[in-house]
Amino acid sequence: MPDAQPSSIFRQPLAVWAIAFACAVSFMGIGLVDPILPAISDELNASPTEAMLLFTSYLVITALAMFFTSAISNRLGVKKTLLAGLVLVVVFALLSGAAGSVEQIIGFRAGWGLGNALFISTALAAIVGAASGGSRQAVVLYEAALGIGMAVGPLLGGILGEVSWRGPFFGTATLMAVAFAAILTLLKKEPAPQAAIPFTAGLTALRHPALLVLAITALFYNYAFFTILAYSPFPIKEAAAAVGADFGAHELGLVFFGWGVALAIASVFVAPILTRRLGLRPVLFAMFTLLAAALAVMALGASSAHVLITAIILAGLFLGVLNTALTETVMEATDLPRNVASSTYSGVRFLGGAIAPAVSGKIADHLGAGAPYWFGVGALVVAMAVLALGGHRLAHVGRPHMSAEAEVQAITAGDEM
Repeated sequence: MPDAQPSSIFRQPLAVWAIAFACAVSFMGIGLVDPILPAISDELNASPTEAMLLFTSYLVITALAMFFTSAISNRLGVKKTLLAGLVLVVVFALLSGAAGSVEQIIGFRAGWGLGNALFISTALAAIVGAASGGSRQAVVLYEAALGIGMAVGPLLGGILGEVSWRGPFFGTATLMAVAFAAILTLLKKEPAPQAAIPFTAGLTALRHPALLVLAITALFYNYAFFTILAYSPFPIKEAAAAVGADFGAHELGLVFFGWGVALAIASVFVAPILTRRLGLRPVLFAMFTLLAAALAVMALGASSAHVLITAIILAGLFLGVLNTALTETVMEATDLPRNVASSTYSGVRFLGGAIAPAVSGKIADHLGAGAPYWFGVGALVVAMAVLALGGHRLAHVGRPHMSAEAEVQAITAGDEM
């Protein structure tokens, strides 16, 4: 499309729309299983802790893969990396839907995590590279796809989960297969090749003091994030059952749809305004404090479904701002290549997300339904302490912010979980 054409988000080649669709479906996969965790636990005779390991296996493999995805895409090329990621997601989503035990699903979700890491880490470069005369609009489209996927995932999971807990897995596989065909057929223009990236670049990046401070901060923050996302369906269902209400996959899907909408709105619209007006570090400390307060409310009100639901949706606002502000800080704090810095940061961060689902059920069994949220509060306190103690490494952060394209890359890295 020539530059003289009027600027419009809709004036993009079909390849851009194909990648945007795949991005939305990919981000749906993050929250898709959330509403069906209690159903999987009930129907496969699994404990809540075992059911939550669906998140842990997914995030552990995603985290490890993120340290190497930039080097892999550098060698394979953007299109081949995208297609490889999509194939893995389709295969392992189908296997998850056909599984006969929770242990099998846990294993298949690990393969799903590998595919998602390959796809998400490459998608921004692909959608911008495929844009014709309107990369700025393509980036906005990518941003919109991210928000739609984060919000719609739990809703779709709830709707299909009402039929069967297998439904969301088969639904995701079908949508990703369509995305594969679209990208295979329509994506022809790739970004120009970059200089070779060593396979160890993601690991050696942790030698950068500012990146290390932010990665450790995000590790503890993500523990709190996934305490909310992975653990909350169980106390909500129990609290509803205590007053005679039936809270199934559809109802849980609506709750986390509200959470996802709040997160998407805050990350895309609210965070840039706050960080420009107040600065990155003040916003981080303010949002950590508000999120800790929300978790404390959940801990104190764990026996009330209404309290939990309200606090979860409000927490989505704080999480959305934090996702963007934290990763923008990463982008400004180092002189490392942006894809290496964001992948390394995300790899460490996802490990925190992997720990929370693995331990929250056991904490609840021994200390009560509200206890996992108190541990989330503790994790946020540690995150703030690390950020404060390492503040001298971030003294240069806070300059006027980046371009729209770089902001979206920051949002993307923040939401890759």
